[in-house]
Amino acid sequence: MLAAKYAEYYGTESGFRRGPGIIQLVRMVEVENRAVAPLTALNEEERMFQTVVRKFAREQIAPHVRQMDEAGVFRKDLIQQLFELGLMGIEIPEEYGGQAGTFFQSILAIEELAAVDPSTAVIVDVQNTLFINAILRWGTDEQKKRYLPRMAADTVGSYALSEAGSGSDAFALQTAARPDGGAWVLNGRKLWITNAGESGLFLVFANAKPEAGYKGITCFIVERGFPGFQVGKKEDKLGIRASSTCELILDDCRVPAVNVLGEVGKGYKIAIETLNEGRIGIGAQMVGLSRGALDHALAYSKQRKQFGKAIAEFQAIQLDLAQMATEVEAARLLVYNAARLRDAGLPFLTEAAMAKYYSSQVAEQVASRAVEILGGVGFTKDYPVEKLYRDAKIGRIYEGTSNMQRITIAKQLLG
Repeated sequence: MLAAKYAEYYGTESGFRRGPGIIQLVRMVEVENRAVAPLTALNEEERMFQTVVRKFAREQIAPHVRQMDEAGVFRKDLIQQLFELGLMGIEIPEEYGGQAGTFFQSILAIEELAAVDPSTAVIVDVQNTLFINAILRWGTDEQKKRYLPRMAADTVGSYALSEAGSGSDAFALQTAARPDGGAWVLNGRKLWITNAGESGLFLVFANAKPEAGYKGITCFIVERGFPGFQVGKKEDKLGIRASSTCELILDDCRVPAVNVLGEVGKGYKIAIETLNEGRIGIGAQMVGLSRGALDHALAYSKQRKQFGKAIAEFQAIQLDLAQMATEVEAARLLVYNAARLRDAGLPFLTEAAMAKYYSSQVAEQVASRAVEILGGVGFTKDYPVEKLYRDAKIGRIYEGTSNMQRITIAKQLLG
């Protein structure tokens, strides 16, 4: 608006005419700019939403975190509570039983959950930023009517792109799809699929035209009960252990033709664009994890005494805490900015990559420092920072490694 007003006063066919200076013009549009709030300033609805999710995480999730981590299993009753609270269908329109919320609210929920348990956060993250967003953007009216109410009510979703030979090189996938009457037949294996143990629906990427390379990649909505579909081995992981990560086996799996998401051969576009949004979700996970680690370090430093006083009084500890807090805030600003850009319908590719890249670095560093501030007890499972340290590592790996994020950023910089 400022540029338009400036042009109104100065830009004419014959050149420039006299008018108010730039400072006066800024003051003239000040009223318009008052609506632009700081990135971390939440409106009333966002604050209330954040408060409810934070309370839920601390009261309902926290008591079970250690047990779920040790067992490597997420409690089914907690998944049901996530649905009842509306956290598994945040952006789904009300007509389909969802909350009709914003992408930014999904980010707030992921952050708050991750501060208590990143395993819980990743369940909500994949559901909202990957699966549901893909259905909302590319699904037909019939697909939305059939699947969105289930996603809002009781069905977990998974995003199945990765394979043994296609991780960072995502489009090297070998899973094949061939037409057979009114259906497609899928054959192949998918690896490292988040939420697969709990999911009833899967977005499966397969190549319908291998000779066309990545332009043959197609996305299919696969139900757990489809013939030829099976959830295989569950991975035994370093971190986010309560979140299931499994192999998918497709052995002549028959998928109705109406379950093609988008167009045949356009799956690469769905993959690229949903992962851009998903990276913001990973950024929120890492910000929440970092904040949780920082909170534990702060609390412990105030009550732990050495040499007759709390260790928080030692300048070395203060410097560590100050650096941790600064890094967490910087990561949060990157994540919030990317999420706000997405909700505003503005380009956010570079910002999403930056948010994911930086926040995953911060999470690992802050969790590590938290362990050190807690000292010997921080290295034990009796205190939660040990788990957060393990959970942090995946942030630099999934949904695009740190190197892939840097390559994306560099390509955007270089045009």
